[in-house]
Order: sequence, then C-alpha cells, then structure tokens
Amino acid sequence: MSDHHLDHHLDENVVALRAPVPLASVQGTLALDLQPRHDPPDPAPAACRGSADVIAIEQPLRHGLEQWARRYVQAAVEIVGGDRPVTQLLRWSTREVFDNLERRAQLVARAGRHHPGQGRVQPVRPQVLGVHTCFIRHDVVEVSAHVRYGQRSRAIAARFEAVDQRWCCTALDFA
Repeated sequence: MSDHHLDHHLDENVVALRAPVPLASVQGTLALDLQPRHDPPDPAPAACRGSADVIAIEQPLRHGLEQWARRYVQAAVEIVGGDRPVTQLLRWSTREVFDNLERRAQLVARAGRHHPGQGRVQPVRPQVLGVHTCFIRHDVVEVSAHVRYGQRSRAIAARFEAVDQRWCCTALDFA
C-alpha cells in the first residue's frame, strides 16, 4: 500500500467527537457590542459622579476631610518609598494598616538597598493628584486617590472611621 493510500485509510477510521468550530476573531477577548449608538447615554447615577455620598454631608466637612485624606495618602506613599518613618501615621492608623505600611516600606527598602524612613531621596517623588470621597455615614468615609510617580500613576483606596474625635485609617489598599 502506498503512503497516500494508507493516510486516506487512517482518516476513514477517525471518529470526530464534535464538529469543528471556527475560531472567532475575538477569541480570548472581551466581547463588546461595537455598533454605533444613536441615543445619548442614560445619566449616571449620583453615586458614580465624582465625590458622592451615601448620606448628605456639608461641603465644609467634605472639603476638610478631602484635604486631610490627601495629606494622609501623601504621607503613606512617602513612608512606603522610604522618605518618612512609618511612626508618623501611627496615631491615625489601625494596627493592621500600620503593620501593612511598615511591611511595604521594608520590602521597598530591601529592594532599593536603603533603610526605610531615613529620608532617602526617591528618584521620582510621588504626588497625590486627586482625592474623591464617599461618606458611608457621618463617621465613615471611603476615599480613592490618584497618585503620580513621574509618568506612572497608581490608585490608592482607603477607609477612614472617626475614632475618639479623630479620623483613623482602617483600610488602605495600593493598586
């Protein structure tokens, strides 16, 4: 038997388990409807527009907390970068947040071969560009911040709760 005849004979004995499916051009990607929309979009709910609240908060309180949160986040990124000692945020952080900041500062220091919190000069200084707040209750606020490192950006999320007449960071997440 010739090789060609043998190959043809083997193909006849192969049983397909399922019909072949052609590959879609979007395989492995998010399927989006890319058809043009002719109607204007629905207005975004209030909770999706900039700083929003679950409860109503007076503007002076919001503005004051946004400024305070901006300073807290700025200090946090400087702690992680090695420019400040972590103890500077001890009074305004829960033990879990404090320990997380300390751990991050140690990891960055080890990678950069420096000692954390001793005022090293980072090659690129982080800068908090924007802060948005959402008051869950009068004594609980969630904050998102945009931090710029030269040409790179990072998001930071935080939760602050009023404890003993002061705001305390109860959660801090770097993204």
